[in-house]
This record gives sequence, C-alpha cells and structure tokens, in this order.
Amino acid sequence: MEPVEPPRLLLLLGVALVLLRSAGLTRSLTITSVDQSMFEKAQGERVTLPCTFELSEEDEGPLDIEWVLIPADNQKKEKIIIMYAVDRIYDNYYGAQTGRMAFTQNDPKNGDASLDIQNLKAEDTGTYQCKVKKAPGVQSRKIQLTVLVKPARTKCSIEGSQEIGKDVTLKCASQEGSPLLSYDWRRVSGTNELPATSVLNKDTGELLLKNASQEYSGLYNCVASNRVGTDECSVQLNVTPPVNTAGIIAGAIIGTLLGLSVLTFLVFCCCKKHREKKYEKEVHHDIREDVPPPKSRSSTARSYIGSNRSSLGSMSPSNMEGYTKTPYSQVPSEDFERAPGQNPTFAPSKYDIAHKIGDITVV
Repeated sequence: MEPVEPPRLLLLLGVALVLLRSAGLTRSLTITSVDQSMFEKAQGERVTLPCTFELSEEDEGPLDIEWVLIPADNQKKEKIIIMYAVDRIYDNYYGAQTGRMAFTQNDPKNGDASLDIQNLKAEDTGTYQCKVKKAPGVQSRKIQLTVLVKPARTKCSIEGSQEIGKDVTLKCASQEGSPLLSYDWRRVSGTNELPATSVLNKDTGELLLKNASQEYSGLYNCVASNRVGTDECSVQLNVTPPVNTAGIIAGAIIGTLLGLSVLTFLVFCCCKKHREKKYEKEVHHDIREDVPPPKSRSSTARSYIGSNRSSLGSMSPSNMEGYTKTPYSQVPSEDFERAPGQNPTFAPSKYDIAHKIGDITVV
C-alpha cells in the first residue's frame, strides 16, 4: 500500500467528517427557532424575536451572542443592538433602543437568546439578525420586523353645497397611520344604509352623494383602518332647499342704491357748506377793501359847528331868526351815531351863542 500524502489525507478527513455529520453521528451548534421569520406589530406594542439554540460537545470555545440591525441600504453598516460575551450582557450599543430591549432570559447561555422590544416605534422597522458563536460552531438567523402605526387624528368634512339637487361629497382622512389605509362610511341616523346614489372610494375616503335630497340628511360615520388598528370620525349632513338667489340679488341692488343715495346726499351737503363759507369770506373781503373807513365823529361834528359859526359871523339880526329854527334833525346822522346810553360830553366852547332876540354877540 502506497503512503498517502498529507494534503490528500487532510482532504479525505474533511470529507469523512462531512459524511459523519450528515449521517447524524456527530453534531454542531444549531438554531432551533425557525417557525416564524416575519412579525407585524403596532406602534407602542411589545414583540419577542425568537432565537433558541443548541450546543454540541464539539463546541468548546467561548459563547458569543449578538443581535444586529441590518439597514435597508446595503451601503450602511450593521448596528449592534445587544450582545452577550464572557458571561456579561452589553445593551448600550444602539441609543435609539436603549432601555427598550433586553434578552428574554437573564442568562442566554442556557440556549435562549430571544430578544424582547418594548414600546415599539415606527423607526424600529427593519431586519434583525441573531448570531450565535461557540467555536467551532457558528449559526445565525434573520427576522423581519415591521412596526405599523394605527390610524389616528381622523377628520371628516363636507365639500359642496348642501342643497336639494346638488352633489355633495363627504371626505374622511387620517393624519397618522401606516399604509395601506382603508376607509368605510356608514349612516348612523335613520336607516343605517347609505343612499342609493352614493359612490364610495375606500382608498381616498370620499363618499359622493349625487342629486342630494332632504332624506339624505343625518349623521354619517367614517372608519379608517389598517392591519393594526382603526380610528373614526363623524359629520352631520343637512340638505336644505335652494336659496332664493333672485331675492338676494334684488336686496343687494337696493342696498347698493340706498348707499349711493346717502353718499350723494353727504357729498352735496359738504359742497354746499363749502360754498357758503367761501361766499362769506369773499363778501367780508370786499367790504374791507371797497368801503372807506367811517369818518371820525368828533371831527365831523367840529366841522359842522365850525361851518355854522362862520355863517353866524355874516348873519344879521334879520336872518338869525331863520338859522335858529334849523332843526337838529338835519345834522348828518352818521356823524353823530353813538352807542345806546352813550352821551358824549363836549368841552365848553370859547364861543357862547346867546339865543336872545335882538342881542347877538359875535366874537
């Protein structure tokens, strides 16, 4: 028998080992939890990702367990979430999930490396991988987790005129919620059935009511739902007779005309008042410029008396009689105008005119 070369011997030993393992004569580390690989949960709930394993006598190295989050983008690196090594748990690797996740068992080396995640959030969605290593055995398992958001803040509204004979659309939309969202309308008051002319779009949440009548009036309820929850809202529909548009238009025209009339009257009054003030100013200005100032009362009286004195000097006794009979009413009134109750006092004249018959003294 020829001796076998070492490289060939190693190859034959490897093949024999594989055959023995396949035949069940020897075994290595294996992961036993293979029943479910996909989970869907609602936000705020709790989930347990299973990862149980069995060790073999050939696995003699230290036990290492890792849970990693595989990003959807292949260009990004895996993130370690929690790890067990050298009989110690390390759970502060991923800040976003710190305090919300832990091993199901306090000591994973007993064969249960399952992971509990509490208070799930939408960003927890991803692919999780459990890696168990005990040299020379190494095994891993991937689990897909999807965190769905329940419908929330659902609002109902009415679009269109709520008049008889018009088309009315009832709208329903959720501000929050993971797709795919579905909407369903139902009538709460009266007959719980929707009108015969209604058309429902479950994807958009719109309910079209064609040729609405007063019988369509009532309370309507909308339910938004997805795979993890529901939310709802209500709206009151009141179908009324058409509004008298002709009366509204006539009223608007009359109101406009009245407003214009009042405005015209105010403008006329303002213009009239402005003209009156302008006329008063013009008249006052003309009087001050065209009319000469009145003569002095004292100077007028003195000139009148002086003229009479000169006349007296040339008078004879014969014509003195006619002068003495001159009435005071012939004295210009404008020269002797005075305020009521005012009696001017003249200084005694140096000429004394004695009204004596036959005795006239002229100085």
